[in-house]
Amino acid sequence: MWAAVCFISKPYEVNTPSVRVWCKRDSLNGSERELAKQHASAHNQKFPALVVDGMACLRHWYSCKCWVSGGQWKEYIDILKSWVEAFAAAGIRLVFFFDGVVEERKRMSWIKMRHRVNGDVCKIFTHIKAYGEQPGEQMFVLPSGLATFTRFALKSLGQEVFCSTREADYEICSYAREHNCMGILGQDTDLIIFDSAPYLSSAKLNIDTLTTMLYDRKRLCQVLGLEVFHLPLLACLLGNDVVSEERMQHIRKEALAKYRQLNFPPYTGSEQGQMIFAVSQLVRTCSESHEDIIPRFLKMIPEYKELLESGIQSYLLCEQTKHLSHDTTDHPAAVYQKYVSPAILQACREKHVAAEGFMVYSVVSEGVVECSNSLEDDAETELLPQALVYKPCRQRMYGILLMQDFNVVDVSPPPIKEWFVYPQKHLKEPEMVPPVPLNTQYDHPGLDMLWFGKNKEVSTLRRACFLAILDLSEFTELYEMTEEHLFVTLCLVTYIALQVKTLSQEDVDAYLSQAVCLAQKSPQELQQIKLPFLSSRGVQLGCLYVRGLSYLLGANCTSGGALSSAALMPWNSFDGQLFQSKYLLAHSGVEDMVLLLDNDGSCLNVFHHLRNKVQEVCLKRGRTLQSCPRRHTVQSAKVEHHMAVGNQSEQRGSYHSAERWRGRGEAKRREHTFGNSYRGRHSRGIYPSTSYHPDSHSQQYSDREVPTNRINSRGRFRSKYHLAPRWSRPPAP
Repeated sequence: MWAAVCFISKPYEVNTPSVRVWCKRDSLNGSERELAKQHASAHNQKFPALVVDGMACLRHWYSCKCWVSGGQWKEYIDILKSWVEAFAAAGIRLVFFFDGVVEERKRMSWIKMRHRVNGDVCKIFTHIKAYGEQPGEQMFVLPSGLATFTRFALKSLGQEVFCSTREADYEICSYAREHNCMGILGQDTDLIIFDSAPYLSSAKLNIDTLTTMLYDRKRLCQVLGLEVFHLPLLACLLGNDVVSEERMQHIRKEALAKYRQLNFPPYTGSEQGQMIFAVSQLVRTCSESHEDIIPRFLKMIPEYKELLESGIQSYLLCEQTKHLSHDTTDHPAAVYQKYVSPAILQACREKHVAAEGFMVYSVVSEGVVECSNSLEDDAETELLPQALVYKPCRQRMYGILLMQDFNVVDVSPPPIKEWFVYPQKHLKEPEMVPPVPLNTQYDHPGLDMLWFGKNKEVSTLRRACFLAILDLSEFTELYEMTEEHLFVTLCLVTYIALQVKTLSQEDVDAYLSQAVCLAQKSPQELQQIKLPFLSSRGVQLGCLYVRGLSYLLGANCTSGGALSSAALMPWNSFDGQLFQSKYLLAHSGVEDMVLLLDNDGSCLNVFHHLRNKVQEVCLKRGRTLQSCPRRHTVQSAKVEHHMAVGNQSEQRGSYHSAERWRGRGEAKRREHTFGNSYRGRHSRGIYPSTSYHPDSHSQQYSDREVPTNRINSRGRFRSKYHLAPRWSRPPAP
């Protein structure tokens, strides 16, 4: 309800012109450059600061055309760099804030959002399997791990980045008020409630001209007949993340009835518009000063005292809380803190706030970890959800953090509460995940030694703990022999192969080849990759890899920094489009591995080195990687549909790119980035015994169908499909 008042997403329809403009001005007197100059002059500042709500800007920043395959990370870094440079050229210093926790009082709102996104993810996979292509922007979902890795990306660009220890909106507004910042750039209606710096719209920002929209809280109050200190109570009564809209419904109805009984001038707006003015009238009659607004109103509605205090508290900055009867701020669960030293807890917090850590602070301070939605197919039975794939890794992380003395029975820590989103998980309650001790030849070294140790042996110890978290002690000697980002890929792919029993040799080859080739490709080259179609299974595997990098980041933080953070960043080892191209190529039956490496023979030794190490460890653990090529095409139902309408389509000459052969006889073929043409494997009817051009749409068959006759000179089928035999597949896990 409150979001409707400020109409951030779209104007709130009220048939009163003054209401339609009460919380915005045109464009900051021309641009943010002008606003910066005015602010700097008025406050004697050389470089005025703009506080940026990072979470609200993620969608604005991620403007890459491809998003569904796991992220176009090199391209994304370039976008961030250009964005930052635009503000630097205008003399504006940026300070970024990101959400670091989910407060328990907002847990239900978080769960509702996760369920909504789950529905969107199901639609995405339905579309991919039906059409073999990325869906339109209306189904857009941010790539997995984008918020986590964006923090590190901005820090690598020399920016000030903070991760919140409570609700990010609160810390953003507190910082902006305390440091007299020129404004807050975000996209959250709550930012207009806090009595802080001016609120600027990130969604309306034109980065080329640095113009945007300002939402004016004073003008909002003027139209509603309120003072700024009334706004927190107004927001709670209209409904927000703390006080649900349903809980205050009867109060709003009573206020509306009373509002209509009074002899106000006739108001012809919508009922929702009348409701806003009615609740504003109720709030206005409660008090005439900041000091008495809360006590007087709570006397009117005593049954909601605690709930409303909590809601109002979320909007009051530190110096504004003296009027509350008690502090309702969420405190860390001290029960987990007793398992680490004060020095470790302080170090955890400092790393967290400085956006240099991942997961560790939430484990040792509150014993709670959450993970948002991933691109995972609800109908996929062969691939485990990422939450389950990486669960053993997380448990060993918890073990290092909280089980420093395995021999003392009475100090066994309680399980960690995990709020993880994946198919069929209803999030009614957290999963209780117990810490697990490391299976290592070393005794637990202690966090103080791992984190603060200075001698040479500590580096070796850190790497040993990092690998023990992944249960990959076999790779201890390989670190010095392998480039660091490829060492990360080797560890991650081997871990996935051991956990996901249906991962095939082709999947491993796709992971490794794209990591080896990535360093040779510019963001522009990666953008030029054209795919004949999209594999839904490849989409999930790409997401699985990126999620794995975030857990390796957590393992690295836990072990005291065994590797450099840069080596763990996705732009050094992953690109969604590149992975999809290698996935399709690997599963096409290619026999010459150099074709997977863009015909670059210099990469072949590195690729075979990584490939052999993965195979060796898997064999040692009794896991044999099987070759299991899969035809990469859209769903059978789609082809059957087009078979039914084939005659009509032939007459019209209308063909969809992901649905039809698009041969043009001897017409020019599209240039592709998969390397030169090669002859695919002819066994089992995967592809015809002809040169395979992965960028050509003429290689698209349904899951079980291949054409038995050639196409004619205009690229159209002249005979029906015959079913090809299915590949034998391993049982679902």
